[in-house]
Amino acid sequence: MTKNIVLSTDFKEFKLYKRGKVRDVYDLGDNLLVVSTDRISCFDVVLPCGIPFKGQVLTGLSRFWFEFIKDSIPHHLVSMDIDKFPAALKKHKSMLAGRSMLVLKTKPLPVECVVRGYLSGSGWKEYREKQSVCGIKLPTGLRESDKLPEVIFTPSTKEDTGHDVNVDRKYVEMQVGKDIADKLAKASIDIYRQASEYALGRGIIIADTKFEFGIYNGKVILIDELLTPDSSRFWPKDKYAPGKSVPSFDKQFVRDYLEELSWDKTPPAPMLAQDIIEKTSEKYLEAYKRLTGNELKV
Repeated sequence: MTKNIVLSTDFKEFKLYKRGKVRDVYDLGDNLLVVSTDRISCFDVVLPCGIPFKGQVLTGLSRFWFEFIKDSIPHHLVSMDIDKFPAALKKHKSMLAGRSMLVLKTKPLPVECVVRGYLSGSGWKEYREKQSVCGIKLPTGLRESDKLPEVIFTPSTKEDTGHDVNVDRKYVEMQVGKDIADKLAKASIDIYRQASEYALGRGIIIADTKFEFGIYNGKVILIDELLTPDSSRFWPKDKYAPGKSVPSFDKQFVRDYLEELSWDKTPPAPMLAQDIIEKTSEKYLEAYKRLTGNELKV
């Protein structure tokens, strides 16, 4: 496979709708063009280097999962076939191939819908302080990485800059109303349960994940990426051991490396060592292969 790393795009024919930490989004009128670059961010800072094949993995896995859950909830993916994109994009085919999605333009809801099946990350930190996560009381004596007694909906704010902040169910109700808040919680837990059961059979534990939703024609639909190593904590089943952190297929590997440096976690971020870049790419590719059963086609 060739390593055609894309760190940024600039399609002047179309209005840039948003440039996120990883995705460049363009306004195509009724639809949006979402391009997953190979950028990687840690501690809310975009690193100066890219991770080979990362954009294709994020896009390919999202497509896989959108197809997987299509009978459960409508989603925003229209097409990944570049031949069905606007004609002006055809000349960018080599850059867009495998890393771009044509999606519906929705009104995004202002919350991150986080679902946890295991105690890790910010949930573990909050549990140690309060014995709860997002206002949900949990049994005493739980260890880091323990499986939770039941799957829980633990939403957070959606911040343009800086860290998202964990919030409770009442916050979501204040933002979107009780009816939609109930739909978000139910849909999020349902999708997580379906995906987790499948992934476990492929040797991956989905410890937690986040979903985003939008309103389209008055209905709640699933948007953004879906169950990728950027939005989820993927653990290899054969390496799982509660009571400590578990090695993962996501960018925790990069965070651990950066923690060993004398970087103060403010821009500019340091360049990653080449072996760290390669190993991170391997982790993303392995997650894709395990979950889809196929090698990534690039």
